[in-house]
Amino acid sequence: MTDLKISRIDVFQVDLPYSHGTYHLSGNRAITRFDATFVRITTNTGLEGWGESTPFDNYIASHAGGVRAAIAEIAPKLIGLDPRRVDRLNDAMDAALLGNEPAKSAIDIACWDIFGKSVGLPVCELLGGRTETKLPVLESIPVADPEGTRKHVSDARAMGFTGFSVKIGSDPVANAARVEAALIDKKPGEFFLIDANGGMTVDTALRMFRLLPRGLDFVLEAPCATYRESISLRRRIDVPIIFDELANNESSIVQFVADDAVDGIGLKISKTGGLTRGRRVRDICLAAGYTMSVQDTSGSDVAFAAIVHLGQTIPEQYLRCILECRAMCVGKTADGPFDVHEGVLTAPTCPGLGVTPRMEVLGVPVASFV
Repeated sequence: MTDLKISRIDVFQVDLPYSHGTYHLSGNRAITRFDATFVRITTNTGLEGWGESTPFDNYIASHAGGVRAAIAEIAPKLIGLDPRRVDRLNDAMDAALLGNEPAKSAIDIACWDIFGKSVGLPVCELLGGRTETKLPVLESIPVADPEGTRKHVSDARAMGFTGFSVKIGSDPVANAARVEAALIDKKPGEFFLIDANGGMTVDTALRMFRLLPRGLDFVLEAPCATYRESISLRRRIDVPIIFDELANNESSIVQFVADDAVDGIGLKISKTGGLTRGRRVRDICLAAGYTMSVQDTSGSDVAFAAIVHLGQTIPEQYLRCILECRAMCVGKTADGPFDVHEGVLTAPTCPGLGVTPRMEVLGVPVASFV
């Protein structure tokens, strides 16, 4: 085994405008751009690996400035370590700084990229082996009025999407109208997540369901902000529920299983801390029989590559979809064989993640550690 050590960690920052102007969520939250952090890890042999972490400010307890500040605390402690020993590297990151998983995610993904390149294998093979599943991609549909919601879905359908994550707000009457509009033109084989991003109470959720016609085919995602509310709602409705904001780490998934709290999760890689912990969450979910969508809070080409590789390891019956996070952002940050055809794609076979960053876009590092 070739001696391989981390010799340098560079950090880059890129602004990624939201592709449709303003992204609206429940609670009157809105965002117009994403602040992306990229990490390049260089080894003593010159081998490089890349990772990305792009938080969705005011959606989870993370923000881009905090990501880069946390990396500044962690990175110096990783110089000299072997990036292929991903579990030990995560131990070192935890010893340097508790929590701050979105910052650790970018570093962890870059280490997996190096790992794959060092042995000539794509990351999905190292994460457990690729399936033959063609990965269906999911488009995120922002909060809009019924007509706007229907148009967003129609436009995404025309682009080849077969999965739709439709955002809703807090008002039960408006929500019911949005859900009906989203599903009115539903085609065979399409899949709908109705995502409240924790913006409903049990009261408003139950009122929404009373207003909906019977027989609509969708899965409810992240209806309430708290675990207690979410379990209370699950006991009262007959629609499958998946958790997203509440699905933070291995411990939270174990609690879901113990309480029979949910039917599946949205696995967001940066929230778990990267591919190493994402792999652990995946395995617990598979053991529990949960379905999963593999996503991230946002991100561009490097983040999407990580999503694809993890998604490619999940058996078809447990994989809902993967998030096409690139569709949320203006600008291309890396190249690679990740083209979507008729709403699906498969992970590439080239070593590592399979991405080549565009240095003219990333620019010069905003921080370096040696």
